[in-house]
Amino acid sequence: MAGWIPLLCIVGPTAVGKTEVAIELATQLGGEIVSADSMQIYKRMDIGTAKPTPEQRAQARFHLIDYVAPDEPYSVQRYQREAESAIAEIHERGALPLMCGGTGLYVNAVLDHYVFPPGDGTEGIREQLQQEATQHGPEALHRRLQDIDPDTAAKTPPQNVKRVMRALEVFALTGKPMSRVASVDRSSEIEYNPLLVGTCMPRARLYQQIEARVDAMMAAGLLEEVEGLLGDGYGRHLQSMQALGYRQLAAYVAGEASLSEAVDAVKVATRRYAKRQLTWLRPDQRVNWIDLPERKCLWGAVHAILALWHEHMRRDDAARTSLRH
Repeated sequence: MAGWIPLLCIVGPTAVGKTEVAIELATQLGGEIVSADSMQIYKRMDIGTAKPTPEQRAQARFHLIDYVAPDEPYSVQRYQREAESAIAEIHERGALPLMCGGTGLYVNAVLDHYVFPPGDGTEGIREQLQQEATQHGPEALHRRLQDIDPDTAAKTPPQNVKRVMRALEVFALTGKPMSRVASVDRSSEIEYNPLLVGTCMPRARLYQQIEARVDAMMAAGLLEEVEGLLGDGYGRHLQSMQALGYRQLAAYVAGEASLSEAVDAVKVATRRYAKRQLTWLRPDQRVNWIDLPERKCLWGAVHAILALWHEHMRRDDAARTSLRH
């Protein structure tokens, strides 16, 4: 796995159109896509996670999607290991690795070589946090987060239990607040030459697309997907079932909300999630931001990204030539 690997990363908020862009880029550049989405890993969770469709998977090869059981523990360090392996294998085959997704922690764990303690204690940490949330409520977890990472706590409401738990988990694993994770393995044999492209659009239009996507998911059978998972014993407490859409519709199935209330809650939660994704990504000076047009007119954005990539590679070739001389 040693060596220098070019890597094109497409990041941005949910519903902006990252997958469509990545597929076109993979087609143009001879690439394969490594997903950086913390929920598309799960089997049987297709509609609510906006997983690439069979037709899209026929256009480009995807990695790290649809391969983890909904009740199987999963951690950021496992993602890091598997993403690094996938990227290296793609590169060794002579293809271009494209990382695409909106889970910023996953992207940074790979690009910045986050260091995690030996072993994988995430399952025990998460179980402990879930028990604490159940016994003492989300406010107790949020107070803990305020003590160790006030910056992240200020941006995260207590009701966003998943985000609070993730921040506490990062602190437990790295010893550092998520807002200032800087534990980097400078000795890593893996050396990436990444270009990060952030895809975005005006907030009002993004929110319109989020609402339209949720409506389309409902029409495509999201409620039936949630009912099927619950019916097969995948309980609401699972990490996977905290995903947007699944948590809110599970509350409807349990009789805790009407269907219209649950759907509205999905839309509100998704808008808030998109805002948090941008909050994570905006401070990263490496990200080149591209405004995406309507999906039917994506070629202009793709063309702009291709130009950025070719210029990135030209600069790198010039720098490597200069070093040789």
